[in-house]
Amino acid sequence: MHPFSYTRVSSVREALAAGRRGGRYIAGGTTLVDLMRETVETPDTLVDISALPLREITATAGGGIRIGALVPMAVATADPKLNSLFPVAAQALRGASAQLRNMATAGGNIMQRTRCTYFRDVSADCNKREPGSGCAALGGYNRGHAILGGSDHCVATHASDFAVALTALEATVDLRAPDGKERSLPFADFLLRPGDTPHHEQAIKQGELITAVEIPAYPRPLKSAYLKLRDRQSYSFGLASAAVALHIRGGVIREAKVAAGGVATVPWKLPAVERALIGERPSDRLWADAARHAADGARPLQHNRFKVELLQRTVERQLRAVGQMP
Repeated sequence: MHPFSYTRVSSVREALAAGRRGGRYIAGGTTLVDLMRETVETPDTLVDISALPLREITATAGGGIRIGALVPMAVATADPKLNSLFPVAAQALRGASAQLRNMATAGGNIMQRTRCTYFRDVSADCNKREPGSGCAALGGYNRGHAILGGSDHCVATHASDFAVALTALEATVDLRAPDGKERSLPFADFLLRPGDTPHHEQAIKQGELITAVEIPAYPRPLKSAYLKLRDRQSYSFGLASAAVALHIRGGVIREAKVAAGGVATVPWKLPAVERALIGERPSDRLWADAARHAADGARPLQHNRFKVELLQRTVERQLRAVGQMP
């Protein structure tokens, strides 16, 4: 392992000062420690922020919710406010194993890096790990890779289930810079598509600290749920997933928020599916017709063409399940 220094901070001010000097923030360490062990990442300084007071889940005006960056995933999944207001987000957080949920945090979850085997194999070409080296997945075994949002430089999928729910619900990420300035970034702008710079994964500046994620209020009743399909029922990363939230009033769909995971380089919002739903009355035909738009623009690779139909079926199945909720 590459030599590194370690410092533990007890205040946001201390953390930001260390971040300004180039330190890498770490809390649960469920991703970064693994990457360091495999020499995929070699930070010089780790800044342990696990003692910072960013562990509250609070309801916001109008029925939204704010989740502190250091809230453990296990705590969030059990929180009555989150389960009542946005069950899709709580369910998405349950996609990880119990051990990971106990250690990992909400902020760390959305910062996690891809599980692409070529990225984690330091002997393989990977533009995300080493810019300009190439992408071994393009000509390799790419069954688990992206059919949406990829480029000639990277087709690695984003691994977070929670991020799919946040994308569907149009959440925001609260950030604080080393100079103390705060900003709120739409989640859709927080995670970056690879383009020709796949090593730039988040729209976060040097030393910035994630303080919370916020889900806005929606008209009630809002029915929502998350579905992930995977190779085996035990803990594994999804081949396709769907986060769906519907506001149905007077027998008509007034709001529709839909996003997909496991199929794209970032959690993938599905605006064409949403447009096909709004103003319509729920029906089996509607779910099927809307879901056909889920794979619009897909560019499947040699080994993952099955994901086109899998994504459409996953979205259709989840639209029907949410639409039939009491």
